[in-house]
Amino acid sequence: MRQIRHIAIASDHPGRAAEFYKKTFGWTEISRHHIDADLSVEAPRPSGVFMSDGAINIAILKFRWDQLGKGIDYTGLHHFGVVVDDTKKWVEMLEAQGLECVDGKDGVPPGRHAEIKFRGPDTVVFDISGSPWAT
Repeated sequence: MRQIRHIAIASDHPGRAAEFYKKTFGWTEISRHHIDADLSVEAPRPSGVFMSDGAINIAILKFRWDQLGKGIDYTGLHHFGVVVDDTKKWVEMLEAQGLECVDGKDGVPPGRHAEIKFRGPDTVVFDISGSPWAT
């Protein structure tokens, strides 16, 4: 069985959203990137806060570009990620099913966690990776 390893939420301000989730649900912050401690300052593009509920990681992100085709200002559920045993094999299998690869297949920039995004049924985006995130 393949397990969901993260859920990504597109946010206008990941820092403010993270504070809400910490206060409301008690989620733990793992790391943050490009978010000013002063939450009144506009969040830059890209920026994000990575959190965990203890089982699944939650990435709250202000994306650099529109990966979904919904516009750069889209906010809400963005995609989910699944850990797989062999990314190359999975890419071949997913493409054989006619799924569209929307990001990451042509190589991962140095220092970036390796994720390959596909558009599945009902235009839902998911990614596959050979390793889980820290929790």
